[in-house]
Amino acid sequence: MSPTSYSSQTSGGTTGARPGVTLVHTREALDRLVDQARGAAPGSQAAVVMTMGALHDGHAALVRAARERVGRDGFVVVTVFVNPLQFGAGEDLDRYPRTLEADVRVADAAGADAVFAPSVEEMYPGGEPQVRLSSGPMGERLEGASRPGHFDGMLTVVAKLLHLTRPDVAFFGQKDAQQLALIRRMVRDLAFRTEIVGVPTVREPDGLALSSRNRYLSPRERRTALALSAALFAARDRLAAQQALRARAETLPASPSRAEALSRLGESRAAADAHAVAQVAQHGQGGGADGVRAAARAVLDEAAEAKPPLHLDYLALVDPADFTEVPDDHTGEAVLLVAARVGTTRLIDNLPLTFGAPA
Repeated sequence: MSPTSYSSQTSGGTTGARPGVTLVHTREALDRLVDQARGAAPGSQAAVVMTMGALHDGHAALVRAARERVGRDGFVVVTVFVNPLQFGAGEDLDRYPRTLEADVRVADAAGADAVFAPSVEEMYPGGEPQVRLSSGPMGERLEGASRPGHFDGMLTVVAKLLHLTRPDVAFFGQKDAQQLALIRRMVRDLAFRTEIVGVPTVREPDGLALSSRNRYLSPRERRTALALSAALFAARDRLAAQQALRARAETLPASPSRAEALSRLGESRAAADAHAVAQVAQHGQGGGADGVRAAARAVLDEAAEAKPPLHLDYLALVDPADFTEVPDDHTGEAVLLVAARVGTTRLIDNLPLTFGAPA
């Protein structure tokens, strides 16, 4: 099958016109495109955005970031491949949306030069690969525990696509936080010569993280699904309040007697605030990771009673280095992750948090 060219669009982050995006389906055609791009602009950079198709604004943000990074003379390729190695028994491989023509238009409008959309046979000639990458202990936690083998299949195809596309830099969304962490670890451990860049999660106006699976939600299911982002935001707000109280506790005199005196005067809000400051100052209470987890869980527990209900898979507050749970006295970076099912649709979301710095 020969390459197909589509009409050009103005690239996000650049000025002037560029040739239309080229769609290729084979490794040989992709090789020619990469060679041509490298030869036409020596010293320029190449970037890849890997997707499973059904492109939305979140994917477009990745492509725009790639285009801005490599500049007008650089080469940006988007891969579209629904990787069967990432799907376990009973998962949605067969019904996963396949919208290649629309995907090419999205990639073109966002600034891509090429779309590589191989078949399963092109990616895995002779059947499923006998040699695969292992995601190790970090890949067996959370998403890995819920979807055994998922991250092994993901890393196997990412490694293969990095070889095929030969990029200087690869862009991935932060919404799949564990995936991003594992790809970074793979690149480091196996000495890939590719820089991995994470791009912040893109959300819909109501807060729901953009996902190709959102289209499966009915209107009522979507209302329930909003609890995922609401739980993360509640946790973020709790952390900000806790850190503000901790900052006050370090600078203001606060004691139970002060709270009691205010309470007798009828200043209930001031009394409660003074009491909270006193607790932080005397016992370190209210400023830890456990309070953040509790704020998120309260939202999710309420959603579990909704109609239709939210079925929680996990809520975890983890160290981004290894995705193990952080202790209550944790300081530094952390990631709050949630996975849940609403109806037949499984959704994930996360939010980076920093403990220890006042809000």
